Amino acid sequence: MESIPAGDGFEHADLVDDLVRVEVRLYTLLDARLRAAHGHGLGRLDVLRTVAEVPDCRVSDVVRRLGITVGAASKAVDRQVRDGLVRRTANPEDGRSSFLALTPVGRQVLDEVLPTLDHEAAALLRGTGAPDDDLAHLARVLVAVRRALETGRAT
Repeated sequence: MESIPAGDGFEHADLVDDLVRVEVRLYTLLDARLRAAHGHGLGRLDVLRTVAEVPDCRVSDVVRRLGITVGAASKAVDRQVRDGLVRRTANPEDGRSSFLALTPVGRQVLDEVLPTLDHEAAALLRGTGAPDDDLAHLARVLVAVRRALETGRAT
């Protein structure tokens, strides 16, 4: 990804500030809409999606994928287990860890909430007036930036 030099009307600190503010506002709006429609927020959905999508998922996978602390991930998983949405299975190769899997109820919650998330996210983003082509380009750029940060390529 090519850097735009400062002084050309572009300030990197302003970009980061905008990214954070957009994320907070989108998260808050989407979380409220999901809670109103389904009684489940984005935090729960993030954990369920991770468990569903990562083979032999462990708490460390939740940490890595969501960028949260081990303590936060453990508490989030504990809540999903308590609520009957996720089950733990002992890891036969490492007694200190366990594998996570969705229960049938957890799969049902995920299947019910994901379409609402997609619909509401699309409505919010289209409501900004940004053209779909620009949003698609932004999505590609953000994926590249996120991957670079997650893999340590961005230092």
